[in-house]
Amino acid sequence: MSDTTTRALSLLNLLQTHRHWPGSELAERLGVTERTVRRDVERLRDLGYRIESTPGSAGGYRLEAGSAVPPLLLTDEEAVAMAIGLRVAASQRLIDGPETTLTALAKLEQVLPAPLRRRVNALADAVQPTGIHAGAAVSTDVLGELALACRDHERVRFTYTAASGEVTRRRVEPHVLAPADRHWYLLCWDLEKEDWRTFRVDRLAEVDHTRVLFEPRPLAPEQVEEFILVARSWVRQPVETDLVMELPYDVMREWFGQWGQGASAEGDGHTRWPVGGADFRETMYGMSWVPVGVEYTTDLAEPARGELREVLERMLRALDAAPPEPRALDASSRARIRR
Repeated sequence: MSDTTTRALSLLNLLQTHRHWPGSELAERLGVTERTVRRDVERLRDLGYRIESTPGSAGGYRLEAGSAVPPLLLTDEEAVAMAIGLRVAASQRLIDGPETTLTALAKLEQVLPAPLRRRVNALADAVQPTGIHAGAAVSTDVLGELALACRDHERVRFTYTAASGEVTRRRVEPHVLAPADRHWYLLCWDLEKEDWRTFRVDRLAEVDHTRVLFEPRPLAPEQVEEFILVARSWVRQPVETDLVMELPYDVMREWFGQWGQGASAEGDGHTRWPVGGADFRETMYGMSWVPVGVEYTTDLAEPARGELREVLERMLRALDAAPPEPRALDASSRARIRR
């Protein structure tokens, strides 16, 4: 393969990994001049790749969609990841997902070398996603647009319909897409709220790219996991209640962190915080996280209120009663202790 062809393929690979590249940065990465980059771009255009160029100091190159899909360059790792992802997608509730993903998977696996096909089979057997298939259907177009925005660190706008039915227009900096417990979630920095927010992707529509790039805010994997866990808890629960704590709102949010989402200031020095669970025991667990010494009231309704009271009264009686006698050891237990 000639140096010119190799360089053009390297340029194509770079253009496929980012939405926009400054010409100077492409030249630096390829070890050539910007004039050579321009010539290589023209070669790729002759092969059917639509590459948009913008002049000026902030200009550069951008690989655009065309009327047909040109050949893609994939590393071994990317090909394996795509094959596994397509297998997972075929089993999930993506709109038009199973048929489209199966045909795409067949085309990809047909050209995979035998060693890579074995890797795909081994890894796919170990990947057993649960729950997502039971959730709401998600538009593959919306997922794709959000995935690009996450990859390229590009601000986007979208319309969001909350569980309450309220429709808002949001402007965000996307961070990551994550499937969890029947749904897809987008974790992003909300530019109006100036805080992290998590959105259900099936409630998203009208995603618009702004072409405004941003510097990603630092977020550890553990923090991402906690954000998604909090978002999963924000589905309507069978047993719900509001707690009104004798705690100022700012102090409450500092204490609870992301778990304080949904809380609101309630008068002077008080905070209202919604808690819920599958039954009264889970709701009781949420109530137990109120800081030590902080008084609060609850509107927990019957029958959960009575069930919780009965359990707590028995617990108090057990704590006030004399502890049971230590368990007597049988002969075999005593022999083991002596050894």
